[in-house]
Amino acid sequence: MGIGLDLPIPFGWFAVAYSNELAPGEVKPTFLFNQHQALFRTESGEARMLEAFCPHLGAHLGHGGKVMGDRIACPFHGWQLDGDGKVREVPYADAKPRRVQEGECLYSYPVQERNQMIWAWYHPRRIAPTFEIDDIPQFSDPDWTELETYEWEIESHIQETGENAVDIAHFVYVHGAREMPKAKITLDGSSRVTELVSLSPKIKDDGTFDLSQTEESHLLTRNWGPGMSAQSFDRAFKIVMMGTMTPVTNNRLILRFAFTTPRHISEQFKALTDGLVAEIVRQVGHDMVIWKHKLYRDDPILCDGDGPVAKYRQWFRQFYDEDAEDAPVRLVG
Repeated sequence: MGIGLDLPIPFGWFAVAYSNELAPGEVKPTFLFNQHQALFRTESGEARMLEAFCPHLGAHLGHGGKVMGDRIACPFHGWQLDGDGKVREVPYADAKPRRVQEGECLYSYPVQERNQMIWAWYHPRRIAPTFEIDDIPQFSDPDWTELETYEWEIESHIQETGENAVDIAHFVYVHGAREMPKAKITLDGSSRVTELVSLSPKIKDDGTFDLSQTEESHLLTRNWGPGMSAQSFDRAFKIVMMGTMTPVTNNRLILRFAFTTPRHISEQFKALTDGLVAEIVRQVGHDMVIWKHKLYRDDPILCDGDGPVAKYRQWFRQFYDEDAEDAPVRLVG
């Protein structure tokens, strides 16, 4: 894992599964945010996520729990809880215990579904969501393809992986870019927008390259908090990608990429889009080697060509709960 990474898990909306991975009536155990959960979908189709261990005698609801209507039944003694964490039935008891009658017995993570994924809100003190994520229009547009998805489990902190988007110089030395791209980075509340412009061989109308000329290649990246990003590649061909970053622990995360492209394009342009997707996926491997073995420096020596790394870190700091026990002691602003 990265060396010296003692940063805590940030709060925000994080992807826990693709929507099509959880059928009505299905239950799955998860381990995210250094916590155990039970993810399930009610028979009516609503996704819910509870802290995992039954308030009775501690059985894990995600291992053998059964969906019964809008409830999940514990595999140990059949206690039934709803998606809000309230015990609704103890099948063998004549009267519910007092603590059961007082309200929620398990924490229920705020959950929403959008962009073909299930998202859960994490906060170390279980504070309600403080910002929202947006829809990516192409993900629900019938003129765009079904999602092509990739997934990695990475040994790094989520702040480190996100820093790549503002680290301009690494595009040359890690990813082999011909020259340093021009970047405009806007930080606004929980949103971060990065506009990268680089020069690439010109693409002719028939989809072939003219190596004697160059043209601008535009990459627009937007982040909603630490857990969701969307990228659009806009040249003669178009690609939209959603990246999701979900902490498993403070030093391990799940990275997912989901790509979509226009359905009605020529075979030549389809070959170009397929080639770019493959190259993006390949380059993740380059980053993973760096992330795994690098040292996190909270006081790096920066120069004018590095990009706004310090501003990015100051922006990211808003997602650390300063009142939590594991709040970071110091971050360079």
